[in-house]
Amino acid sequence: MAFDRVWIAVAVVFSIATVAGSTTAQKRYSPGASDAEIKIGNIAPYSGPVSAAGVNGKTIAAYFNKVNVEGGINGRKIRFISYDDAYSPPKTVEQARRLIESDEVLLIFYSTGTPTNSAIQRYMNTRKVPQLFVASGAFKWNDPKNFPWTMGWAPSNQGEGHIYAQYLLHNHPKGKTLQPANDVGG
Repeated sequence: MAFDRVWIAVAVVFSIATVAGSTTAQKRYSPGASDAEIKIGNIAPYSGPVSAAGVNGKTIAAYFNKVNVEGGINGRKIRFISYDDAYSPPKTVEQARRLIESDEVLLIFYSTGTPTNSAIQRYMNTRKVPQLFVASGAFKWNDPKNFPWTMGWAPSNQGEGHIYAQYLLHNHPKGKTLQPANDVGG
């Protein structure tokens, strides 16, 4: 689940400009944005069965710290608030509500997992809070008609599989199917 810093920077700046930029000229802001600060929420599995993916939340926090040291975004500091959900959908719901209702973040950015993000998708869209760059390969994140406030990050698993299959068919048309190890030598 590692990601390239350049793409993160482009995605973050684009997201913030899109979400907060249109209100700048009018000096009206959504919750989570002011002249001095932009609050961005994140939910990551710092504990639980996929805790190794918690490094993503730590990496994003480090990146935003770097952005802040360099002056922020248009003079605004990023306040990155990240909570652990242990990769448990009920905990994800609890943390999303905390971020939106208590911390009043502008958006939730790069939260990990299909079951966890599925648990908050309807809530995020009902509240009209962006759920940006969902860290999941599920096809369901490409549904702007029904969930306009949710946007995935990676290509869908189906799309990725199709790309790999096309590559293999084109570059290795006479390739052989490998047998599972337990079927070999019998």
